[in-house]
Amino acid sequence: MELKITATAGTLESSDIQIILEPSDGGIEIELESTVKAQFGEQIEKVIKGTLRSMDVRDAKVTANDKGAIDPVIISRMQTAIYRSAQNTNYKWV
Repeated sequence: MELKITATAGTLESSDIQIILEPSDGGIEIELESTVKAQFGEQIEKVIKGTLRSMDVRDAKVTANDKGAIDPVIISRMQTAIYRSAQNTNYKWV
């Protein structure tokens, strides 16, 4: 899926994650800030990359500000940001 515009999803509330997704030309770049980065940073990045891969996004800059979100929340925020960025209204939730 091709990203067209910068899009956001999520909040900065506890147990949530804010995703800012931007089109890019150079593969996948992830900037992660998290209150639990030392414990779960690798898992959060794995979930972000997996969601991008499952939705066939190959080029993106992801800025994630995590406040302790669990994996299903991260996935749903990523899916929402991807659909918004691609300006796609043909939703196929994976």
